[in-house]
Amino acid sequence: MYALISVSDKQGIDSFAAGLQTLGYTILSTGQTARHLAAAGIATRQVSEITGVAEMLDGRVKTLHPAIHGAILARRDRADHMATLAVNGITPIDLVVVNLYPFAATIARPDVRFDEAIEQIDIGGPALIRAAAKNHAAVVPIVSPADYEEVLAALRMGGMSSELRRVLAARAFAHTAAYDAAIAGYLTTEPFPATLPLAFAKAQDLRYGENPHQHAALYGSFDHYFEQLHGKELSYINILDIAAIQELIEEFDPAVGATLAIVKHTNPCGVGQGPTPLAAWQHAFATDRDAPFGGVIALNQPLDLPLAAAIDEIFSEIIIAPAFEPAALDLLTKKKNRRLIRALRPVTYPGIMLHSVPGGVLVQQADRAPLDNEDLRVVTRRAPSDPELRALRFGWRVAKHVKSNAIVYCAADRTLGIGAGQMSRVDSSRIAAAKAQHAGLSLAGSVLASDAFFPFADGVEVAAAAGATAVIQPGGSLRDEEVIAAADRHNMAMIFTGRRHFRH
Repeated sequence: MYALISVSDKQGIDSFAAGLQTLGYTILSTGQTARHLAAAGIATRQVSEITGVAEMLDGRVKTLHPAIHGAILARRDRADHMATLAVNGITPIDLVVVNLYPFAATIARPDVRFDEAIEQIDIGGPALIRAAAKNHAAVVPIVSPADYEEVLAALRMGGMSSELRRVLAARAFAHTAAYDAAIAGYLTTEPFPATLPLAFAKAQDLRYGENPHQHAALYGSFDHYFEQLHGKELSYINILDIAAIQELIEEFDPAVGATLAIVKHTNPCGVGQGPTPLAAWQHAFATDRDAPFGGVIALNQPLDLPLAAAIDEIFSEIIIAPAFEPAALDLLTKKKNRRLIRALRPVTYPGIMLHSVPGGVLVQQADRAPLDNEDLRVVTRRAPSDPELRALRFGWRVAKHVKSNAIVYCAADRTLGIGAGQMSRVDSSRIAAAKAQHAGLSLAGSVLASDAFFPFADGVEVAAAAGATAVIQPGGSLRDEEVIAAADRHNMAMIFTGRRHFRH
């Protein structure tokens, strides 16, 4: 019996190869894998002994030969196939252990050169894997060290079941599909290619999805962006909230001042800025003192002890910061159910967003549009004052991350009332004003941000009655003139941005 072993990831391969030898397998190998096994005291036959051709082109060609692929692909239940092997002096290969060059790890390096990446495109490896997986009724395909023990156990018990062979074949094709998707994604320059190359490895199973009766798992490299420092494992909803709040907090430059956001069910319930993290917390928490219970908190500066002491007074599910001062970390880790997360890198990179629909996915560019000066157009008789303009910019950044229809009342450094996800914009306006009143916050002199245009003047009338003096919105309604006229009647300033920020 022959087993062909050619692996980039050599984890566990020594003991697996030794186990195969004990079961009577002759090990065939190539290049570095053969040298690695030899150093571990495991005898191998070079593939070149079988093919009669030495490796060539700096190892680019090793296994692409009929003596190898015929040995893998021959159907054992076909007399003509087996006769062909015999005539050509080819011994069947019964087990193939291959994993591929580290292409994804290579391109993840920020300093990688294009020619380096290209050299990590494996050719022979995928061909071996696919051949073994196609003929899995007779050949065992193995692509992951995680499968070594299960395969050895099955072989020691007398053989591989057809069910396990099929599972291994599926994993083999998934392995090559992910590899090809990584290469295609790296080479693709089209924003929306004819075929979308996607493949994500499972990072972990989750306890359940949005509800306990829904199974769920996390795929991809979420851990490249966040490191969990403390607390029980994250849930499906936790992960959604973390992604939502981190996108929001990255709207604000930490060099300008500390900014803190509180999110519940992916919607902001308070955002504040201040000269210190504690001041930012006080501004954010004042917006809504009820919703933050069991919520998610994110800060754009290192979290210090004064803030930790304030946060410790309420129950919060998750706290995120780029760093935690030692004393703050010591205090916050005293509660075992609180998760502490360190933000490792920005999540607001240019890219695409996916949303599943029956039969496929919707794909769109991520909404990373900044609020540049050239986007602002004053449409009322009165232009906003400098303090109003600062507040409008603050509110616009927050409204972008509130579910539509989104209304945000705010000052220059804090939110005052947030209305989210209503079927009509005027209802969001009323809810935002009511929440501010419930929190004991005056809206006199506040500004209002709306993620999309006002279809009628009623939303502006509600804002004026609440005390707002300026509005920022995209514009574009058929009734824009009526909306502008309502603002002028109340001596409000209004800015059109020309860009909406729906979030569903």
